[in-house]
Amino acid sequence: MENKQEIFRLIYNLRQAGITDNKILNAIENTDRSQFLGNNFKHRYAEDIPLPISCGQTISQPTVVAKMMQLLNLSQKDKVLEIGTGSGYQAVLLSKLVRRVYTIERKSILAKEASKLISKLNISNVITIKGDGALGLPIQSPFDKILITAAAEEIPKILLNQLKTGGIMVLPLGPVNEYQILTRVTKRVDSFECEELDRVKFVPLLPNTE
Repeated sequence: MENKQEIFRLIYNLRQAGITDNKILNAIENTDRSQFLGNNFKHRYAEDIPLPISCGQTISQPTVVAKMMQLLNLSQKDKVLEIGTGSGYQAVLLSKLVRRVYTIERKSILAKEASKLISKLNISNVITIKGDGALGLPIQSPFDKILITAAAEEIPKILLNQLKTGGIMVLPLGPVNEYQILTRVTKRVDSFECEELDRVKFVPLLPNTE
């Protein structure tokens, strides 16, 4: 399915956008994004744009995916919590960079499709959970890193409490019906630090499941 020239162009665009982590670039280069798309959009897998998936959701723009991972300062020893599995694309990328990924999806259809694909790809360090991402996964906390792929108007305290001291959370922060700011939160002993970065637009972080 992949066209090497298109992939090289995508990697070039990512470098131009400030992605310098070669492990992230290699993971994207060697992960066929078309597998996470429906038949009508498979041919557009290398375009640096968000694309539709099931349940009215989207697979994020590769540049945004890469930026979020780069902001996490990932290590091979990390245990990562992802809120919002979607197609499973980002969870698969993370699986190549960290020790273990727990990914939570509130929509049953998406959770089932992602789990099936991840199993088909023989990836053993990703655990897909159908559940309420707003509640996190306290039984597996604390996490080294938390990635939230849905917009929140304020830093979710429930999720922050599941982050290790010194750990990093990356999320789109701001009004759910407008643009948000991609934000990196670093947890300290009695506080946390925030760094605001690029403007992005994500679907809202919603409670409950479907």
